[in-house]
Amino acid sequence: MHTIPLSSQMEKTIWLLVAILGLVLLSLGRVEGRKSRILDESSSTSSYDLEYSAISCRAHSASITDFGGVGDGKTLNTKAFQEAVNQLSQYASDGGSQLLVPAGQWLTGSFNLTSHFTLFLHKDAVLLASQEINEWAVIDPLPSYGHGRDAAGGRYISLLFGTNLTDVIITGENGTIDGQGELWWLKFHSKKLKYTRPCLIEIMHSDNIQISNLTLVNSPSWNIHPVYSSNIIVQGITILAPIKSPNTDGINPDSCTNMRIEDNYIVSGDDCVAVKSGWDEYGINYGMPTSQLIIRRLTCISPYSAAIALGSEMSGGIQDVRADDITAINTESGVRIKTGVGRGGFVKDVYVKGMTLHTMKWVFWMTGNYGQHADTHWDPNALPEIKGINYRDVVAVNVSMAARLEGISGDPFTGICISNVTISMAKKAKKYPWTCTDVEGITSGVQPPPCELLPDQGPEKVEMCTFPTESLAIDNIEMQRCSYRLNY
Repeated sequence: MHTIPLSSQMEKTIWLLVAILGLVLLSLGRVEGRKSRILDESSSTSSYDLEYSAISCRAHSASITDFGGVGDGKTLNTKAFQEAVNQLSQYASDGGSQLLVPAGQWLTGSFNLTSHFTLFLHKDAVLLASQEINEWAVIDPLPSYGHGRDAAGGRYISLLFGTNLTDVIITGENGTIDGQGELWWLKFHSKKLKYTRPCLIEIMHSDNIQISNLTLVNSPSWNIHPVYSSNIIVQGITILAPIKSPNTDGINPDSCTNMRIEDNYIVSGDDCVAVKSGWDEYGINYGMPTSQLIIRRLTCISPYSAAIALGSEMSGGIQDVRADDITAINTESGVRIKTGVGRGGFVKDVYVKGMTLHTMKWVFWMTGNYGQHADTHWDPNALPEIKGINYRDVVAVNVSMAARLEGISGDPFTGICISNVTISMAKKAKKYPWTCTDVEGITSGVQPPPCELLPDQGPEKVEMCTFPTESLAIDNIEMQRCSYRLNY
């Protein structure tokens, strides 16, 4: 194999992709949900045929209207949703249950999910997060973090929350969950938050989770946050947030094992996917890594952050991450590893191939001086291990700087392999396309030529950077085709 040539046709294709995707980039304003897409009574029917793919089908179904829900955008439905989940939980051992959210605007505060349960959003359904702060309970900080990220105390519970569950599905026909996050963003910027902002979806200590075919907009903070969980599929999700909204990460697997993130489109004010495993001494003590993670067919727009970030909260460790077919447009970096003294933990066995990037500040970025700490008790002797990082088959155009690779003095990042990479620099690119300190590795077929710390092994080694061929268990989960006729 030879280095990928950047043909004029390829560049035209990438520019066309930029033009198409740019239509959805709402640069500063609030992202509008689908509040106007409501079916009036004359267009409603008494039955609804439903068919979708899922890890489990359900024996029992109901509509939120059966529990007094009103989709007028004004009536608060928190009690209706929680009552529905509580009632349907009785079927957990009898084939499971499903709750349909029909067309409408369904204003609600946070509610808890249950096991063997599906929440399904009609294509014209909008879950509207309540802007009444008292609708959001305050829960304890995550034990692997020690305290909240916005404030030292607890954190507001997520809009959709579950803990110690199994077999949970949140899906739909691309229905919308609108976090109405502007209120929270203003409180964050004005430093008026007593507790950390809520996520849209957070699932803890759980197994067999599917989140699919939804549109998430205007999250107060992180959008999807599975934590201390396993066997998770996040598929076909559209996430939209203003590009200057604070910490609106797209999908954040956190101390999770066996997870598949695929076919997602994200416009964000922070990292599109951020892989985590705890913060400083709390993450080290909790000791639960994120591992066996697949990220494929991701499209990202995030001018101030990364398409894929590993860290900075990585103190429990991150291992065996496989990313393939990644597209990033107008994004700060393609892949970024964030860590620092005091983090401890490790990031190793990372495999990335098939990235198509346009208008980037950096293609590759590794940071060993990330300085945000949970508190003053972090251990200065807790050094992270960054090892076995593989990048291959990358095409990038209009790039300011090819790579910024900064390890830690006395604790270099090792085993870096970069091959078959063609980077076209921007007209006003930095004078030196590569900067490297405290790193060790090799390269082959990389243009522009990398730094001396990553010596070229010759064109015959262009396929040397590995990508595992054996499948992970999460790829072997079989999806079922579920069909229903619902009356409401």
